[in-house]
Amino acid sequence: MIRRWFFTPAPARRLGVTRVLLGAYTFQYLARRWRLITRTAAGARRNFQPVGIVRPLRRPVPVTAVKALTIANYGATAAFTVGWRHRITGPLHAVLTWWTITYRNSWSMVFHNDNLVVLHGAIVGVARSADAVSLDARRLSCPPAPSWRYGWPLQLANAVTVITYALAAVAKLRGPLGLRWASGNSLRDQVAVDGIRKSALACDGKGPSPAVLLLERRPQLWRVLATGSLLLELGAPVALLDRRLGRAWSVAAWSMHVGIKAIMRITFRYQLSGITYAPFFDLERLLPPIAARPLPAMGAAA
Repeated sequence: MIRRWFFTPAPARRLGVTRVLLGAYTFQYLARRWRLITRTAAGARRNFQPVGIVRPLRRPVPVTAVKALTIANYGATAAFTVGWRHRITGPLHAVLTWWTITYRNSWSMVFHNDNLVVLHGAIVGVARSADAVSLDARRLSCPPAPSWRYGWPLQLANAVTVITYALAAVAKLRGPLGLRWASGNSLRDQVAVDGIRKSALACDGKGPSPAVLLLERRPQLWRVLATGSLLLELGAPVALLDRRLGRAWSVAAWSMHVGIKAIMRITFRYQLSGITYAPFFDLERLLPPIAARPLPAMGAAA
Protein backbone atom coordinates (compact mmCIF):
# COMPACT_ATOMS: atom_id res chain seq x y z
CA MET A 1 0.00 0.00 0.00
CA ILE A 2 2.80 2.41 0.89
CA ARG A 3 4.63 1.50 -2.30
CA ARG A 4 1.51 2.14 -4.38
CA TRP A 5 1.00 5.50 -2.64
CA PHE A 6 4.61 6.56 -3.07
CA PHE A 7 4.71 5.70 -6.77
CA THR A 8 1.36 7.27 -7.65
CA PRO A 9 1.52 8.46 -11.29
CA ALA A 10 1.40 12.22 -11.85
CA PRO A 11 1.61 14.50 -14.90
CA ALA A 12 5.04 15.77 -15.86
CA ARG A 13 3.65 19.30 -16.08
CA ARG A 14 2.56 19.23 -12.42
CA LEU A 15 6.12 18.49 -11.32
CA GLY A 16 7.42 21.05 -13.80
CA VAL A 17 5.30 23.87 -12.39
CA THR A 18 6.38 22.86 -8.88
CA ARG A 19 10.01 23.22 -10.00
CA VAL A 20 9.40 26.67 -11.48
CA LEU A 21 7.64 27.97 -8.35
CA LEU A 22 10.23 26.50 -5.99
CA GLY A 23 13.15 27.77 -8.06
CA ALA A 24 11.70 31.27 -8.40
CA TYR A 25 11.10 31.50 -4.67
CA THR A 26 14.59 30.23 -3.81
CA PHE A 27 16.28 32.59 -6.26
CA GLN A 28 14.60 35.73 -4.93
CA TYR A 29 15.08 34.57 -1.34
CA LEU A 30 18.83 34.16 -1.80
CA ALA A 31 19.29 37.17 -4.10
CA ARG A 32 17.74 39.52 -1.56
CA ARG A 33 20.24 38.25 1.02
CA TRP A 34 23.46 38.82 -0.93
CA ARG A 35 24.62 41.60 1.38
CA LEU A 36 23.59 39.65 4.49
CA ILE A 37 25.40 36.50 3.32
CA THR A 38 28.64 38.26 2.38
CA ARG A 39 28.74 40.61 5.38
CA THR A 40 28.05 37.78 7.79
CA ALA A 41 30.83 35.69 6.24
CA ALA A 42 33.23 38.57 6.93
CA GLY A 43 32.38 38.63 10.64
CA ALA A 44 34.58 37.82 13.62
CA ARG A 45 35.82 34.26 13.69
CA ARG A 46 34.42 33.75 17.20
CA ASN A 47 30.91 34.02 15.76
CA PHE A 48 31.46 31.01 13.49
CA GLN A 49 29.76 27.92 14.93
CA PRO A 50 29.53 25.41 12.06
CA VAL A 51 26.40 23.27 11.80
CA GLY A 52 25.18 20.58 9.43
CA ILE A 53 27.35 19.97 6.38
CA VAL A 54 29.57 22.89 7.44
CA ARG A 55 30.44 21.21 10.76
CA PRO A 56 33.70 19.60 9.51
CA LEU A 57 35.19 23.07 8.88
CA ARG A 58 37.65 24.21 11.53
CA ARG A 59 37.75 27.81 10.33
CA PRO A 60 35.61 30.07 8.15
CA VAL A 61 35.89 29.97 4.38
CA PRO A 62 37.52 33.06 2.77
CA VAL A 63 34.97 35.72 1.90
CA THR A 64 35.98 35.62 -1.79
CA ALA A 65 35.14 31.91 -1.88
CA VAL A 66 31.79 32.56 -0.20
CA LYS A 67 30.97 35.20 -2.83
CA ALA A 68 31.99 32.87 -5.66
CA LEU A 69 29.90 29.99 -4.30
CA THR A 70 26.91 32.28 -3.76
CA ILE A 71 27.11 33.58 -7.33
CA ALA A 72 27.37 29.98 -8.54
CA ASN A 73 24.29 29.21 -6.42
CA TYR A 74 22.40 32.04 -8.15
CA GLY A 75 23.36 30.70 -11.58
CA ALA A 76 22.44 27.11 -10.75
CA THR A 77 19.13 28.17 -9.22
CA ALA A 78 18.24 30.28 -12.26
CA ALA A 79 19.03 27.34 -14.56
CA PHE A 80 17.05 25.02 -12.29
CA THR A 81 14.06 27.37 -12.43
CA VAL A 82 13.90 27.55 -16.23
CA GLY A 83 14.85 23.90 -16.62
CA TRP A 84 18.10 24.25 -18.55
CA ARG A 85 20.40 21.20 -18.55
CA HIS A 86 18.52 19.97 -15.52
CA ARG A 87 20.50 16.75 -15.08
CA ILE A 88 23.44 18.93 -14.07
CA THR A 89 21.91 22.14 -12.76
CA GLY A 90 19.17 20.44 -10.71
CA PRO A 91 21.50 18.55 -8.35
CA LEU A 92 23.95 21.48 -8.41
CA HIS A 93 21.20 23.84 -7.28
CA ALA A 94 20.29 21.45 -4.46
CA VAL A 95 23.86 21.12 -3.17
CA LEU A 96 24.75 24.83 -3.45
CA THR A 97 21.52 25.96 -1.78
CA TRP A 98 22.14 23.49 1.04
CA TRP A 99 25.63 24.90 1.43
CA THR A 100 24.66 28.59 1.23
CA ILE A 101 21.86 28.40 3.79
CA THR A 102 23.79 26.12 6.16
CA TYR A 103 26.89 28.30 6.04
CA ARG A 104 24.78 31.40 6.71
CA ASN A 105 23.16 29.71 9.71
CA SER A 106 26.60 28.79 11.05
CA TRP A 107 27.15 32.47 11.86
CA SER A 108 23.96 33.07 13.83
CA MET A 109 20.94 31.31 15.22
CA VAL A 110 19.78 28.33 13.16
CA PHE A 111 16.70 29.25 11.16
CA HIS A 112 14.79 25.96 11.08
CA ASN A 113 12.19 27.40 8.72
CA ASP A 114 14.86 27.19 5.98
CA ASN A 115 14.92 23.39 6.21
CA LEU A 116 11.90 22.81 3.99
CA VAL A 117 13.29 24.99 1.19
CA VAL A 118 16.50 22.95 1.19
CA LEU A 119 14.73 19.58 1.39
CA HIS A 120 12.20 20.40 -1.32
CA GLY A 121 14.99 21.76 -3.52
CA ALA A 122 16.95 18.52 -3.10
CA ILE A 123 13.93 16.34 -3.96
CA VAL A 124 12.88 18.29 -7.03
CA GLY A 125 16.50 18.90 -8.05
CA VAL A 126 17.38 15.21 -8.40
CA ALA A 127 14.01 14.23 -9.90
CA ARG A 128 13.04 14.38 -13.57
CA SER A 129 11.28 17.68 -13.04
CA ALA A 130 12.34 19.26 -16.34
CA ASP A 131 10.69 16.77 -18.70
CA ALA A 132 7.97 19.40 -19.19
CA VAL A 133 7.62 23.16 -18.62
CA SER A 134 11.33 23.74 -19.19
CA LEU A 135 13.90 24.81 -21.74
CA ASP A 136 15.07 21.21 -21.94
CA ALA A 137 11.59 20.18 -23.13
CA ARG A 138 10.98 23.06 -25.55
CA ARG A 139 11.39 20.79 -28.59
CA LEU A 140 8.72 18.35 -27.42
CA SER A 141 5.36 18.71 -29.13
CA CYS A 142 3.54 17.30 -26.09
CA PRO A 143 4.55 16.37 -22.52
CA PRO A 144 5.27 12.78 -21.50
CA ALA A 145 2.44 10.63 -20.23
CA PRO A 146 1.72 10.64 -16.47
CA SER A 147 4.16 8.38 -14.66
CA TRP A 148 5.41 7.36 -11.23
CA ARG A 149 8.64 9.13 -12.18
CA TYR A 150 6.79 12.43 -11.77
CA GLY A 151 4.65 11.27 -8.86
CA TRP A 152 7.21 10.17 -6.30
CA PRO A 153 8.94 13.59 -5.96
CA LEU A 154 5.58 15.23 -5.24
CA GLN A 155 4.61 12.53 -2.75
CA LEU A 156 7.98 12.72 -1.01
CA ALA A 157 7.84 16.52 -0.82
CA ASN A 158 4.40 16.31 0.76
CA ALA A 159 5.60 13.67 3.23
CA VAL A 160 8.56 15.83 4.26
CA THR A 161 6.24 18.79 4.78
CA VAL A 162 3.79 17.00 7.05
CA ILE A 163 6.59 15.32 9.01
CA THR A 164 8.02 18.72 9.97
CA TYR A 165 4.64 19.76 11.36
CA ALA A 166 4.17 16.46 13.18
CA LEU A 167 7.61 16.81 14.77
CA ALA A 168 6.65 20.27 16.02
CA ALA A 169 3.63 18.72 17.77
CA VAL A 170 5.76 15.95 19.26
CA ALA A 171 8.19 18.56 20.60
CA LYS A 172 5.30 20.32 22.36
CA LEU A 173 3.95 17.09 23.84
CA ARG A 174 7.39 15.97 25.02
CA GLY A 175 7.97 19.29 26.76
CA PRO A 176 7.37 19.85 30.47
CA LEU A 177 3.70 20.72 29.94
CA GLY A 178 2.73 17.81 27.74
CA LEU A 179 -0.98 17.96 26.84
CA ARG A 180 -1.36 20.97 29.12
CA TRP A 181 0.22 23.01 26.31
CA ALA A 182 -3.26 22.97 24.75
CA SER A 183 -4.58 25.07 27.66
CA GLY A 184 -3.18 28.15 25.91
CA ASN A 185 -1.31 29.48 28.95
CA SER A 186 2.10 28.62 27.52
CA LEU A 187 1.21 30.17 24.17
CA ARG A 188 -0.05 33.29 25.91
CA ASP A 189 3.18 33.59 27.93
CA GLN A 190 5.29 33.09 24.81
CA VAL A 191 3.42 35.81 22.93
CA ALA A 192 3.67 38.13 25.95
CA VAL A 193 7.45 37.70 26.22
CA ASP A 194 7.80 38.24 22.47
CA GLY A 195 5.67 41.39 22.71
CA ILE A 196 7.77 42.78 25.56
CA ARG A 197 10.94 42.11 23.59
CA LYS A 198 9.54 43.83 20.51
CA SER A 199 8.43 46.83 22.58
CA ALA A 200 11.87 47.16 24.15
CA LEU A 201 13.89 46.70 20.96
CA ALA A 202 11.69 48.24 18.29
CA CYS A 203 13.41 51.20 16.66
CA ASP A 204 10.57 52.03 14.28
CA GLY A 205 7.97 52.59 16.97
CA LYS A 206 6.25 49.27 16.35
CA GLY A 207 5.47 47.22 19.40
CA PRO A 208 3.32 44.12 19.74
CA SER A 209 0.60 43.45 17.19
CA PRO A 210 -2.88 44.92 17.79
CA ALA A 211 -4.17 41.34 17.55
CA VAL A 212 -2.52 40.63 20.92
CA LEU A 213 -4.65 43.30 22.58
CA LEU A 214 -7.76 41.74 21.05
CA LEU A 215 -6.81 38.32 22.40
CA GLU A 216 -6.10 39.71 25.85
CA ARG A 217 -9.73 40.84 26.06
CA ARG A 218 -10.85 37.29 25.24
CA PRO A 219 -8.57 34.92 27.21
CA GLN A 220 -10.55 31.85 26.12
CA LEU A 221 -9.27 32.34 22.58
CA TRP A 222 -5.76 31.34 23.69
CA ARG A 223 -7.04 27.84 24.40
CA VAL A 224 -8.71 27.71 21.00
CA LEU A 225 -5.53 28.79 19.21
CA ALA A 226 -3.27 26.44 21.17
CA THR A 227 -5.55 23.43 20.76
CA GLY A 228 -6.13 24.16 17.09
CA SER A 229 -2.44 24.49 16.24
CA LEU A 230 -1.59 21.32 18.17
CA LEU A 231 -4.29 19.32 16.38
CA LEU A 232 -3.22 20.74 13.03
CA GLU A 233 0.39 19.70 13.57
CA LEU A 234 -0.33 16.35 15.19
CA GLY A 235 -2.85 15.43 12.51
CA ALA A 236 -0.64 16.53 9.62
CA PRO A 237 0.03 12.95 8.36
CA VAL A 238 -3.70 12.61 7.62
CA ALA A 239 -3.06 14.98 4.70
CA LEU A 240 -1.24 12.15 2.92
CA LEU A 241 -4.27 9.84 2.89
CA ASP A 242 -6.26 11.75 0.30
CA ARG A 243 -5.50 14.67 -2.04
CA ARG A 244 -8.64 16.52 -0.98
CA LEU A 245 -7.63 16.15 2.66
CA GLY A 246 -4.18 17.34 1.70
CA ARG A 247 -5.53 20.49 0.10
CA ALA A 248 -7.79 21.22 3.07
CA TRP A 249 -4.91 20.69 5.50
CA SER A 250 -2.67 22.94 3.37
CA VAL A 251 -5.17 25.79 3.56
CA ALA A 252 -5.45 25.32 7.33
CA ALA A 253 -1.66 25.23 7.78
CA TRP A 254 -1.23 28.36 5.64
CA SER A 255 -3.95 30.10 7.69
CA MET A 256 -2.09 29.20 10.87
CA HIS A 257 1.01 30.98 9.58
CA VAL A 258 -1.10 33.99 8.65
CA GLY A 259 -2.30 34.03 12.26
CA ILE A 260 1.26 33.76 13.57
CA LYS A 261 2.21 36.70 11.36
CA ALA A 262 -0.76 38.75 12.60
CA ILE A 263 -0.30 37.96 16.30
CA MET A 264 3.47 37.67 16.75
CA ARG A 265 4.76 39.37 13.58
CA ILE A 266 6.89 36.32 12.92
CA THR A 267 7.12 35.57 9.21
CA PHE A 268 7.50 32.03 7.87
CA ARG A 269 8.17 33.23 4.34
CA TYR A 270 8.24 29.90 2.54
CA GLN A 271 5.02 28.74 4.18
CA LEU A 272 3.25 32.06 3.64
CA SER A 273 4.21 31.99 -0.04
CA GLY A 274 2.06 28.87 -0.36
CA ILE A 275 4.75 27.09 -2.37
CA THR A 276 5.38 24.76 0.56
CA TYR A 277 2.02 23.16 -0.12
CA ALA A 278 2.13 23.36 -3.93
CA PRO A 279 2.68 19.60 -4.49
CA PHE A 280 -0.73 18.91 -2.93
CA PHE A 281 -2.47 20.74 -5.81
CA ASP A 282 -3.03 20.06 -9.51
CA LEU A 283 -0.69 22.81 -10.64
CA GLU A 284 -0.84 21.77 -14.28
CA ARG A 285 -4.26 23.43 -14.40
CA LEU A 286 -2.48 26.78 -14.19
CA LEU A 287 -1.10 26.15 -17.69
CA PRO A 288 -3.01 26.38 -20.97
CA PRO A 289 -4.21 23.00 -22.22
CA ILE A 290 -2.07 21.14 -24.72
CA ALA A 291 -3.69 21.00 -28.10
CA ALA A 292 -3.83 17.57 -29.67
CA ARG A 293 -1.48 17.06 -32.60
CA PRO A 294 -3.43 17.17 -35.88
CA LEU A 295 -3.55 13.95 -37.89
CA PRO A 296 -2.00 14.09 -41.37
CA ALA A 297 -4.49 14.63 -44.19
CA MET A 298 -5.52 11.68 -46.39
CA GLY A 299 -3.15 11.25 -49.25
CA ALA A 300 -0.60 13.67 -47.78
CA ALA A 301 2.08 11.05 -48.03
CA ALA A 302 1.28 10.38 -51.70
